[in-house]
Amino acid sequence: MNNENIAVEIPEAFLEQRIFLIRGKKVLLDRDLAMLYGVKTKVLNQAVHRNIERFPADFMFQLNNDEMKNWKSQFVTSKSLRLGLRKCPFAFTELGIAMLSSVLMSSRAIQVNISIVRTFVRLREIMSTHKELREQIELLEQKYDRQFMVVFDAIKKLLAQPPGSRRKIGFTP
Repeated sequence: MNNENIAVEIPEAFLEQRIFLIRGKKVLLDRDLAMLYGVKTKVLNQAVHRNIERFPADFMFQLNNDEMKNWKSQFVTSKSLRLGLRKCPFAFTELGIAMLSSVLMSSRAIQVNISIVRTFVRLREIMSTHKELREQIELLEQKYDRQFMVVFDAIKKLLAQPPGSRRKIGFTP
């Protein structure tokens, strides 16, 4: 039986744990993508470098040393300061991930990309929904008097993102 014809199911929660915010962009790192595609990181990076013209800076970038330190601080490791890495990993944006299926040219790559893009779209929809809900609440605040301020404050606190719920990497002002 050919493994490439088997449907690839990747849970969204699994992907969400591997999406990082670096340089203000949601990205997946090369090592996580290689694992999802079922190839070694070296093979994935070689395919990208053979087709580097397909990966401009808004598709892919390499983490710098400071970003690497911040990323490593997200993990508890006792032995390796570099988490087994010889060089800083590459980060792929949603656009870069979409381009990977044309570079890797396998049915698994296409199926994995579909799952990843769906996860990115779902995350964008969630963020949009919260923004629209917040705007509606602000309109209601203006419409009703102060007796409902306590209710509106409580709703705002519920909508506010709890600290530490998102894993951020890199410099944040």
